[in-house]
Amino acid sequence: MCRIYCRHHHGGGNPLCAECAADLDYCFRRLDKCPYGAEKPTCKQCPTHCYSARMREKTRAIMRFAGPRMPLHHPWLSLRHWLDRLKKPAAPPAR
Repeated sequence: MCRIYCRHHHGGGNPLCAECAADLDYCFRRLDKCPYGAEKPTCKQCPTHCYSARMREKTRAIMRFAGPRMPLHHPWLSLRHWLDRLKKPAAPPAR
């Protein structure tokens, strides 16, 4: 999604511009610390807010732009994400 967004907004994409690369790195760091682990629900359904308010809005803007374009670029990933949205989030495991 970041690559699609970067290509259209910053002229980057491969490799990502510095701003988009930093955003993607932030997202990966937050996912690594997610209490749900591999059973993580989609961010929209997740009861735990991992991102700071500023990064949440920025990530939402990226998803809002790239989401409708994902089936054209990555149809299998889009289908998998759509199916993941159907799962209900469980309580995070105790640490």
